[in-house]
Amino acid sequence: MSGSYIVTAVLALPLIGALLCLLVPREEEGVLRGIGLGTAIVTFVVSLAIWSGFDVRQAGYQMVLDKVWITSLGAHYKVGVDGISLWLVLLTTFLTPIVLLSAQTAITRKVKEFIITFLVLEAGMIGTFVALDLFLFYVMWEVMLIPMYFIIGVWGGDRRIYASIKFVIYTMVGSLLMLVAIFYLYVKYQQATGTYSFDLEAMNQLQLGQTAQLWCFAAFALAFAIKVPVFPLHTWLPDAHVEAPTAGSVILAGVLLKFGIYGFLRFCLPLFPYAVQTLGPTLFVLGVIGVIYGAIVSFAQDDVKKLVAYSSVSHLAFCVMGVFALNTQGLEGALYTGLSHGLTTSGLFLGIGVLYERRHTRKLADYGGVATRMPIFAGLMMVITLGSAALPGLSGFVGEFLCLLGSYDAGRMRGLTYMKYPQVFTSIAAVGVILGAVYLLMMYQRVFFGPLNNPKNKGLRDLTGREIAVFAPIVIGIFLLGLYPRPFLAAMEPSVNRLRSQYDIKLRDSLANPDALRLVGSPAAGAVPRPADATLEVAPSPTAPSTPPATPPAPPPQDDGHGHP
Repeated sequence: MSGSYIVTAVLALPLIGALLCLLVPREEEGVLRGIGLGTAIVTFVVSLAIWSGFDVRQAGYQMVLDKVWITSLGAHYKVGVDGISLWLVLLTTFLTPIVLLSAQTAITRKVKEFIITFLVLEAGMIGTFVALDLFLFYVMWEVMLIPMYFIIGVWGGDRRIYASIKFVIYTMVGSLLMLVAIFYLYVKYQQATGTYSFDLEAMNQLQLGQTAQLWCFAAFALAFAIKVPVFPLHTWLPDAHVEAPTAGSVILAGVLLKFGIYGFLRFCLPLFPYAVQTLGPTLFVLGVIGVIYGAIVSFAQDDVKKLVAYSSVSHLAFCVMGVFALNTQGLEGALYTGLSHGLTTSGLFLGIGVLYERRHTRKLADYGGVATRMPIFAGLMMVITLGSAALPGLSGFVGEFLCLLGSYDAGRMRGLTYMKYPQVFTSIAAVGVILGAVYLLMMYQRVFFGPLNNPKNKGLRDLTGREIAVFAPIVIGIFLLGLYPRPFLAAMEPSVNRLRSQYDIKLRDSLANPDALRLVGSPAAGAVPRPADATLEVAPSPTAPSTPPATPPAPPPQDDGHGHP
């Protein structure tokens, strides 16, 4: 298969599986489960071809397929991957078969509809990560929303309607404002070039005026901040997690929450550099607040599922700090923490699902001494819990360490002021690592250790072979990311450095031409000295372009009060 079609094949396979399920009678539940699981496994295997064919030395998009989609709009079906999206696509295809395998006994009604819904959701998630056309990205973004709404609303708990509607309202508000901003960019690109296009690479050349950047950034950032979720836009998440079935909670925490981080990296930084430079410190501080707030609120929970939900608010706030640190360590740390969170939090929710299937309660007070009856389960959950607590040698440590390392030196760029005293904020956020370890270990101790006082727990049975097959890949992944991070970081680094260089060049251009609507490098506002499909020249170095941009020289570096320029 041609490299340019591999990404499309990975995107199309779940939809093909969903269509096959439509042809199977509802009564044939075994066949339906087999088609769903088989499709997810095949999709994962095919997605490994993206990894094997990916050149880690290249910074740009690879395996790109570009076909005209809607001629009158200038919208294209354009997909591809780079070091930023590669591992997120693989995380999606990795978790989907695990989730479907875990749901073999948990989902007992409307099985046909559940499998079709879940496969469509997988296609939407993959499509959002690989879309290189803004119109296609928005379509895929909305495709994700509908299946998740049904997963919560149909197969969720007692308050599932409330939780699903709240999820939709929050997400739709951000999405609609983002759509307005997308069409604003579309119109402005036509004014600057005479050509209508939603192409992301072409849009990255467009330089908006500073005021326009602020408004567009606000629209995009709201959608992504809700998805992360950033404090105080997080209130939909605990309700969605608690009411969703285990499969919904796993895929929501494992993949859907990563779209906020991905959106900040893919769109906000390269499209709106002046707005990021202006408003980034605010989001950085909100990240610090989220780290501490999520950890403290987790202590107060007696519902173990809600505790893990609030822990996600805390862990993903580290990602927000890493993104708006605006340096290589921070950006890589945000991506790596997202990958780790996808494994550890998915494992925690799967563990909660195992207990709920046996005891039909999520109250911490109803457990205790479970390790004596379920020793295999207790051992696997210990690894997952410690990985979430960022124990060195496990996946959580690498990402959070990089986020804190990058945040400590946040936003330092040649002669430009970004934010003051990032070291103070980073030190505060570091306390969240300690708090996270405390509440996670307390949760583990209350569930698995102590006396076996509750007679209902004495009949608990340990994991079955199917359940061990669910947990084993996650535990292996936690060890792999913790002990051997280099292959993952090596694939990210060229694309992250390219993103930083794009941001650097466009920011200086924006500061030199504050009110101009132009292409980067144009000699005057409104001038278009090169064709619309020209590429932005990106410096190979993450810190300095090989040739100076067409802007006045930067002011001399100023001391920040800590001995650093």
